[in-house]
Amino acid sequence: MDITKALTRLNGSGNDPVFLLLHGWGSNELDLPDLLRYCGAGSADFVSLRAPIAYGMGFTWFGEWAHEGVPEGRSLTRQAYDAADAVNRWVEANVNGSRPIVTMGFSQGGLLATHMLRFDPKRYAAAISFSGWLAPGSLPGDKALESAQPPVFYGHGSADVIFPTQDVLAMSSFWRRHGTLSEHIYSGMGHSINMDELRDVQRFLESNNLIRPQM
Repeated sequence: MDITKALTRLNGSGNDPVFLLLHGWGSNELDLPDLLRYCGAGSADFVSLRAPIAYGMGFTWFGEWAHEGVPEGRSLTRQAYDAADAVNRWVEANVNGSRPIVTMGFSQGGLLATHMLRFDPKRYAAAISFSGWLAPGSLPGDKALESAQPPVFYGHGSADVIFPTQDVLAMSSFWRRHGTLSEHIYSGMGHSINMDELRDVQRFLESNNLIRPQM
């Protein structure tokens, strides 16, 4: 599995973070960059990757699933690892190793956003997961996360029925132990993103010195 298409803006240098954007099932690399404007990071550098598997009019990170782009069990563990490995190889080849990376993703991409921290805790500084869930099993980086405690934003809707309740609880439980978790549940929201959530992401980024406070 290889990443062959990306939308990028890499103008900064030094300690300026790069946002790694990971779209959801059936979408593409054009989906998420505009969201940066609504969470105070409109001028930030980013790389938005296209998932490598064609699906319908878009693309998917996982080629097998139990329902609606959602793999489960060992299948999810295997596919999440393969996707994270492809993302990490692209990052190693294309992003200066001195720059911190903030991952941001929705749904399948929301799972991968936090999974990248588990894959390589030293390379990825923070994660923002919109309506993601947790891949079962363990990764080599999990132990290091217990001491590193990276900042993680997890937002999801109270009316989101894509994932079983236990999967959402597993995501929350894991990141309470392995990160500094900022979890927000949005009343009445389904499998989506709303403006309240984007404002909360802005506050999360500001409080962790990942963007400058907006005046």
